[in-house]
Amino acid sequence: MDTIQSIIIGIVEGLTEFLPVSSTGHMIITEKLLNITENDFTKVFTIAIQLGAILAVVVLYWKKFIDFKNWQFYAKIAAGVVPALILGFLFSKKIDALLESSTTVAVSLLIGGIILLFIDNVFKNPEIDKEEDVSFFKAMMIGVWQCIAMIPGVSRSAASIIGGMQQKLTRSAAAEFSFFLAVPTMLAATGYKLLKYYQDYGGFTSNEIKQLAVGNVVAFIVAVLAIKFFIGFLKKHGFKIWGYYRIVVGILLLVLIYTGYLKS
Repeated sequence: MDTIQSIIIGIVEGLTEFLPVSSTGHMIITEKLLNITENDFTKVFTIAIQLGAILAVVVLYWKKFIDFKNWQFYAKIAAGVVPALILGFLFSKKIDALLESSTTVAVSLLIGGIILLFIDNVFKNPEIDKEEDVSFFKAMMIGVWQCIAMIPGVSRSAASIIGGMQQKLTRSAAAEFSFFLAVPTMLAATGYKLLKYYQDYGGFTSNEIKQLAVGNVVAFIVAVLAIKFFIGFLKKHGFKIWGYYRIVVGILLLVLIYTGYLKS
């Protein structure tokens, strides 16, 4: 993996992490289209550059994250993270195996796209418009929904936002809570992968550190812009356009796989 490839993947991560289109799925396909040789480091890289996107959330919502008197906020985020931590630990190897499948990504994008076309009409009459009104139980249930995104192509953002809407949150409130939930979830996943790689290989090479740094910086900058855009767009237009996008990309990927241009 070279610096140009790291920049491209960082852009893809920053653009897609908080949109309901699956950042992991897009990065997997991008790596294959760039003919990046798949190995243990590229798998770690795909997860680790999420750190940049995490920092974007912390910077944009810094008042939330440094308000240490508001212990309920941290407790609710913790409640929402527990399901992903448990399932992620139990099924880590199976999740890693799915990360190698372009077909899984394509099918997940397609099915998820169809769901997004109708999701605005399914969950009507929301009652909660701010994080302060989210109960601990609702936070945990949103965390359960988030676990569906362990399947590549599903989208952590889409799963947790839909989970929030199912728990009576407005679209914008569900999206923001999804952002908050992403911080510890992605931090735990990234920390675990980096530690495991360090233990298995005795550390990172200078080139690997460079690519991780470049990818994270690019992902951070792009994610800041993407988050600001997404919240405003979601309030006005809902999810349909993302549904159409996912369907088009899913069909395109299936065609590429069927024609042999992309490995399944």
